[in-house]
Amino acid sequence: MKPSFAHKHPLLRNALQTLRNHPKYFIIAALCLAGFWMFGELASEVHEGESAQIDKQLLLMLRNPSDTTDPIGGRWLEEIMRDLTALGGAFVVTSISVIAFIYLLVSKQTARGWYLAISVATGFLFSSLMKYGFDRPRPDLVPHGSIVYTSSFPSGHSLMSALAYLTLAVLLAEAQTRSGMKIYFMVVAILITMLTGISRVYLGVHWPSDVLAGWLGGASWAMMIWLIWTRILHTSKNRKK
Repeated sequence: MKPSFAHKHPLLRNALQTLRNHPKYFIIAALCLAGFWMFGELASEVHEGESAQIDKQLLLMLRNPSDTTDPIGGRWLEEIMRDLTALGGAFVVTSISVIAFIYLLVSKQTARGWYLAISVATGFLFSSLMKYGFDRPRPDLVPHGSIVYTSSFPSGHSLMSALAYLTLAVLLAEAQTRSGMKIYFMVVAILITMLTGISRVYLGVHWPSDVLAGWLGGASWAMMIWLIWTRILHTSKNRKK
């Protein structure tokens, strides 16, 4: 019998064996691929201008109909949104990641520390390359409620908050034995990510499609790095046996 493609390639064979033995890897891999596929589809829609109408409608929904320079909710909500948007900023994300990285190294969790560092560093690179490649202009319908320096697609705040906080949630969840606590950390990470993205649209510095792309890209990148990291750990453990 002619050997299959998988049997000719040990790395692929081992990966398939891991997926069969650990269904959660299959689920995460499927979600990761689906996320990147949806990111690509959305990017295509944006490039062709097909998202423009709904982007404008959603953006204006967060503005006073009689005065588009005035966000809904009053000044107190604007202040809250500026606080929330900072959670996805480069300085905040980097600071939290560095603090967590140092803690993991000091507590002799070196592998986890480098997993976090690689996730965040490559995420910043991915975000920057996407922004440079698409070079989408920022919304010009309303005044910006936050200072911006880069292009619009995808939302870097949304992408990095999804990537960093989901990665941190995974690290925290792995240290827990109770499933309730694991779920709690993941829910908090998702909530922070969603609020950060919404704040970007509210402040008028991103189109909704930018934020959705950021969520998809950041979550998919986090899952991809997690799969690579767990695979490396699995291979390392097998070699030590």
